[in-house]
Amino acid sequence: MTLRVLNTLSGEKEPFEPQDPDDVLVYYCGLTVSDFAHLGHARTWVHVDTIHRWLAHLGYDVRHVENITDVNEKIVARVGEGELGDSEREVAAGFIDQLLADMRALNLKRAEVYPRVTEHVPEIIDLVETLVEQGHAYESNGSVYFDVTTFDDYGKLSNQRLDELEAQGPDAERAEKRNPADFALWKAGGVDRSAVADHRHDDREYAVDDPTGETWDSPWGEGRPGWHIECSAMSMTHLDSTLDIHMGGRDLVFPHHENEIAQSEAATGEQFARYWLHADLFEMDEEKMSSSLGNFVPVEEAVPRFGVNALRTFFLSASYNSTQTYSEAAIHEAEERWDRLENAYRRAAETADSPAARTTAEARDLRTAVDDTRETFAAAMNDDFNTREALAALLDLSSAVNSHVDAADRYDYRGLRRAVETFDELGGEVLGLDFAGDEAGDASLADELVELVLDVREAEREAGNYERADALRDDLTELGVEIQDTDDGPTYRLG
Repeated sequence: MTLRVLNTLSGEKEPFEPQDPDDVLVYYCGLTVSDFAHLGHARTWVHVDTIHRWLAHLGYDVRHVENITDVNEKIVARVGEGELGDSEREVAAGFIDQLLADMRALNLKRAEVYPRVTEHVPEIIDLVETLVEQGHAYESNGSVYFDVTTFDDYGKLSNQRLDELEAQGPDAERAEKRNPADFALWKAGGVDRSAVADHRHDDREYAVDDPTGETWDSPWGEGRPGWHIECSAMSMTHLDSTLDIHMGGRDLVFPHHENEIAQSEAATGEQFARYWLHADLFEMDEEKMSSSLGNFVPVEEAVPRFGVNALRTFFLSASYNSTQTYSEAAIHEAEERWDRLENAYRRAAETADSPAARTTAEARDLRTAVDDTRETFAAAMNDDFNTREALAALLDLSSAVNSHVDAADRYDYRGLRRAVETFDELGGEVLGLDFAGDEAGDASLADELVELVLDVREAEREAGNYERADALRDDLTELGVEIQDTDDGPTYRLG
């Protein structure tokens, strides 16, 4: 069966053919760290994670990069609020720490790297310089704008015509631009104070009344990167000039992803991404769940409340490109589905180990159910990662297991073992559900603790505390953790 994906660029479901038959380059537009991650973010994370897992299951070597936007007016607006920090970088660092903890709590496979804007300003400036030299961008009062009229395919992702587009950016930029739809690659000076004011909450107290964001020197003067240019620079730095899959929320199609295509393809002359996959909205009270609207449930509260398996079951009960609505009733239904899966897995494993299980017994209904589940699951996942139907196939297998255990007096050992293996492989390795219980939980906790120490070590290195960072590495080594520093960050292996 051939994997087919719904490509936003063509609007059609297409056979998936990566540039390299063995490797897949995946980039996901990550979070702007101006608040805690919520279940809307978690839903997309889980689907991206499951797509990563299925591609790996098909035999691809998946190189997955997810950026972190730590330069933004929304972050500056939180400066001085409570104990969040007295600078843009401090506020971002605190939210990043929680972000990584939330990802681990959701049992997500780690991306190859989580690049941050603050770490890639030189690459951003180089890309902007290239666009200026090629005539695709121009300087105006210390800012640099992309000239959309120089890119003939502008609007091809969102299916819009250039002459129908409205002006991009704040009103203050419009007098500086040649064309209303031109967008900023580099912004002169500090942050847009009007934007910061718009994001501040009047009912909160701030220790810093007039916050300023971080700025960098550039060929056009002191300033800050534009929003869109960061993803092009970071994806091409860590992956390639052409990506296989670019993912993000449906609300990013325009202008963010449209602008990414224009600036990237104008700079390289190559296709930026072969397949564009967009996750649809996650709603609460008939509105998009959003930090700015205040209608959200933080991940750090939801995981201990509902459990990671119930949450993943809930998210995967709807396909990534369909709208999903949050309600406690829907999550409780997902808890019941997870309980059915877990109970069937436990009954199959325990019964297979019982004296009544025999290698000579053969239950055709059970073995047929296992074969049907594997076939249906694969067909669903190869149909644009249809997790809804894939999960339904596992639930059908749980019914078959229960019927066999309830009806038989001699049990089919091989059939039950194949059922257990199917739950482990498809439910565990692909859907990220944890059937293994405490033993796997202990291993997962060990991984989480090592990753937490490595995150602290990286923070110490960034702050220039090299002796402290080296001491943390030595402590981990003594505990049997083998660490290797790479250009994309540290990797480790438990001894």
